[in-house]
Amino acid sequence: MQEHAAARPRVRSVYAAIVGAILAISGLVLTIGGAWLSFLGGSPYYLIAGFGLLAAGVLLIRGSVFGAWIYVATWALSILWGLFEVGLDGWGLVPFAVGPTILLVPVLLTLPLLGGYRWRISIGASGLAILAILMAGLAISRVNRADPSRFPGVIASTVADPSMRVGTDWPAYGGTYAAQRYSPLGQITPDNVVKLERAWTYHTGDMPEGDPKDSKYGAETTPLKVGDTLYLCSATNILIALDPATGKQRWRYDPKVSDEWIPYTAACRGVAYYATPNAAAGSECAARIIEGTLDGRLIAVDAHTGKPCSSFGENGAVDIKQGMGAVEPGMVSITSPPTIVRGVIVTGHQVLDGQKRSAPSGVIQGFDAVSGELRWAWDMVHPEWNGLPPEGQEFARGTPNMWTIASGDEALGLVYLPMGNSAVDYWSGSRSPQENAFSTSLVALDVSTGKPRWRFQTVRRDVWDYDLGAQATLVDFPTSRGAVPALILPSKQGDIYVLDRRSGRPLFPVQERAVPRTGVEPQLRSPTQPFSSYHTLAFPALEERDMWGMSPIDQMVCRIQFKRAAYDGPYTPPTADRRFIQYPGYNGGTDWGGIAVDPVRGVIVANYNDMPNYNRLVPRAEAERQGFPPPRGEESTKAGETGESGHGSKDPQAGTPYAIAVNPGWQLPLTGLLCKRPPYGGIRAIDMRTGQTIWDRPFGTARRNGPWGIPSKLPVDIGTPNNGGAVVTAGGLIFIAAATDNLVRAIDIRTGETLWQDALPAGGQATPSVYEVNGKQYLVIMAGGHHFMETPIGDAMIAYALPD
Repeated sequence: MQEHAAARPRVRSVYAAIVGAILAISGLVLTIGGAWLSFLGGSPYYLIAGFGLLAAGVLLIRGSVFGAWIYVATWALSILWGLFEVGLDGWGLVPFAVGPTILLVPVLLTLPLLGGYRWRISIGASGLAILAILMAGLAISRVNRADPSRFPGVIASTVADPSMRVGTDWPAYGGTYAAQRYSPLGQITPDNVVKLERAWTYHTGDMPEGDPKDSKYGAETTPLKVGDTLYLCSATNILIALDPATGKQRWRYDPKVSDEWIPYTAACRGVAYYATPNAAAGSECAARIIEGTLDGRLIAVDAHTGKPCSSFGENGAVDIKQGMGAVEPGMVSITSPPTIVRGVIVTGHQVLDGQKRSAPSGVIQGFDAVSGELRWAWDMVHPEWNGLPPEGQEFARGTPNMWTIASGDEALGLVYLPMGNSAVDYWSGSRSPQENAFSTSLVALDVSTGKPRWRFQTVRRDVWDYDLGAQATLVDFPTSRGAVPALILPSKQGDIYVLDRRSGRPLFPVQERAVPRTGVEPQLRSPTQPFSSYHTLAFPALEERDMWGMSPIDQMVCRIQFKRAAYDGPYTPPTADRRFIQYPGYNGGTDWGGIAVDPVRGVIVANYNDMPNYNRLVPRAEAERQGFPPPRGEESTKAGETGESGHGSKDPQAGTPYAIAVNPGWQLPLTGLLCKRPPYGGIRAIDMRTGQTIWDRPFGTARRNGPWGIPSKLPVDIGTPNNGGAVVTAGGLIFIAAATDNLVRAIDIRTGETLWQDALPAGGQATPSVYEVNGKQYLVIMAGGHHFMETPIGDAMIAYALPD
């Protein structure tokens, strides 16, 4: 009995010593890091908290109850400091409250072991601590700022496209080439959407060999519905026709694209439909499906049979790479559907980012939709050619390209090209005047001549990869002088512009504001950049208190990185001596998903990203020492290593003095958590007439997110990165997937409330489409996933409808 009694104090002291050791180690890390942060001019909280934890830990190891009380005091200080810094922002309080409160529980349990306190007192206090964590969880989502009183009245504005009709059909990627992504169907409403169920599922069968997690597949297709058929493309350009009511396959055509041509991602966002004017019924390719491929071809097949159109190019194919000179596999690819206006197929192409200054040309080309003959080619450096280059020459290399989707106006005969940047995004020293004039600009091109009618530039001398990723959306914009033919242009930096689509004249003032002129090329940085007065999705400049983490330690690391980096707000120029912060990052703002517009209610729906990048230009000699991969197509010193894209962590930018190291989203290396406070993405409704926000909310839950890549399973609206667009309907609903939680949602357009959702079998990085068959409304979405968004890869096209 005496032996047993003697053993009890030793067991108790071992428990307290273990708790004390955890506190002491944590305190030591916080003390050292906090001292560094204080030296950099940052918050002294971490140094003070580190001393507190260190003292508490040492005392607990020595068996002193005062160690527990010192920790309680440190915990209280942490809560108060968090409230002082971020107020009642739930996400902002997480580093100050959650981790310290979790540690508070084992500390309180040492009280009866060291100080004679009763167990029920310690257990009760621990319960209160756990309750505090749960209460913090209830406040963790940012409040949905919905104000239905600001919802606009009916304005009944629309854009008529005589060649297309949305409703029963969905004949183009954006509904029509006006790209409003609006359906006049209203069978599914906020009252009955909860009954929505899967009508059918179709698997394309186009999946990578081996483990899909290691692949670069990312099917992003938005299917077209014309007449009695649904048309889509798989990740590697297999064309497929389905019965839109059952999902049964009608035909399938494989253009045989080799995997070596996969650029950054194997993606096909959609196809185009074209009916040949005055074609005899039943004649070959009277109606045709046209797609661009990853290996730089235009393919035309009969819409009814899937057989290649023999009169189009060579057996149904045209090679757009003619005149470009040497093109390594993967350097030129078409990932977006072409736009067809007045019988001319207008196509751009993706040029793989980050590889070399002498990358292939970004030339824009127009082809006859019936014969495939080249009508014109717009090379901004050689506009006088207007066709293939003279013998022995090639299209100017490295020029800005259009990798995304153009919109078009049949009546005006214009296509609106969202242009990208010159090859190698983060250095501008060798760009031509023409490149500086047209990069990151919306260019209105006359389809009859291939000549620019006007241009509107959103970034001067872009060195931030802020290429225009989204279609411009055409509307008849309501003004006091009547409706104006206009377009709404979203951008990666967050600004939304409204332009007269006839002239490019802004309908709302565009302000030129001073921006930093520092970095590696200060003399080439523009002293000002344009900012829209209509609306912006961008948030205020980052501050130290915006840095985040699940605990004070990782938040401290992020704060140290913030204080060490170059950051002077928007358009901070690239630097080589240290990291620079780019905010928003290259994923937006708005990316290729674009915006949706309800032209009847007068509402713009925009999903957006809200993440910084943490980048650095790496001098060439240093990049070689670090083993940066060579450009695509060049032999690597390490087998299998080649530059991926401007979305990779290390890109060579050959032909310039610097490679680029990109940390997209600004991730911590150990946990994978992002350094900026959530949310990381949102969705917003905007009054089209005034540009005022109606509601704004985080978009995407944390069910698939967590430290070390472990899904938390929490249904909390953290606001995730998102790629893909929305569709709005006359029924008052927004249908969208896009986020990294693999959910497809129906959102009430009036309030922003999610009314229905379904878990997809893979990532929904695609824009849905809406159509009708025999009086029944369908919603279809591609669950193809995306390796960069770290969502599961899949091949499922899923249709939803109300039960019969």
